[in-house]
Amino acid sequence: MDVIAIADLPFSRIANELVGDDHGGLGISLLLIDAPPGGGPSMHRHDYAEVFIVQEGEALFSAGDEQRTVRAGELVIVPAGTPHAFRNVGDGPLRQVDIHLSPRFATEWL
Repeated sequence: MDVIAIADLPFSRIANELVGDDHGGLGISLLLIDAPPGGGPSMHRHDYAEVFIVQEGEALFSAGDEQRTVRAGELVIVPAGTPHAFRNVGDGPLRQVDIHLSPRFATEWL
């Protein structure tokens, strides 16, 4: 069993990152998002599916031609190859777990 302090994971602009390959070949990678109002990634896609679990706040998700506001307690599944983005549209922080169904991040920015 491995126990990892989230604060010890590498931090990018709005997330701590767990890369599965760096942890015994784990078959997934995680982004632990903590985005301020207005924060979020621009349009991008992956060759694998991604699952977003919104824990706090609300976000406007774009996936393909669809847009939806998603709130705490909801999750989003984006199929492989689908262009997508999200933005914190609430007044407080957006906290969510983004599960990349891949042992490493592979992002094509659009």
